[in-house]
Amino acid sequence: MVRKTMFLMIIVVLALTAVGAASANPGKPSFTPQLYGDGEVWGTKGTTALPAPRGNNAHSYDKLFAIINSNADGVQLPVAEASPGNPEYNGGRWATQTVRWTQEGFDAHGIVPVLTSYDEVMLHFDLGHLSITPGSPDPVNGPPDYFQCPMLPVK
Repeated sequence: MVRKTMFLMIIVVLALTAVGAASANPGKPSFTPQLYGDGEVWGTKGTTALPAPRGNNAHSYDKLFAIINSNADGVQLPVAEASPGNPEYNGGRWATQTVRWTQEGFDAHGIVPVLTSYDEVMLHFDLGHLSITPGSPDPVNGPPDYFQCPMLPVK
């Protein structure tokens, strides 16, 4: 049990570091895998934290899902609601969502799958396998609740 807990903590740190580092290092692009969007890996370049949306501009943010307790075989990166080429992509304005696998999700899968798209996140949410809470799991070391960070091709 201790080994499983340590493994989960390592995955959480990797996922938060991927997006947190991008938002903490404005102007420094990373063309290495940092997040998933529409089934593909993407790099990113941190720019700035943004204020919470007010009424009419809420639709200009995409959700970024930070999955904090995955035990997947493979690295679970944050998952974007949309990515470049998707007509729903808003250019890299993000509203962070904290995602946790539920006990039902672990019971159904044992080792849970790596989620790589919004559709997969919503499928497992609808099955009761995930809980989703608006906001960052760690606003100090992770991504802010709202921020700007474009998606870049992985090289």
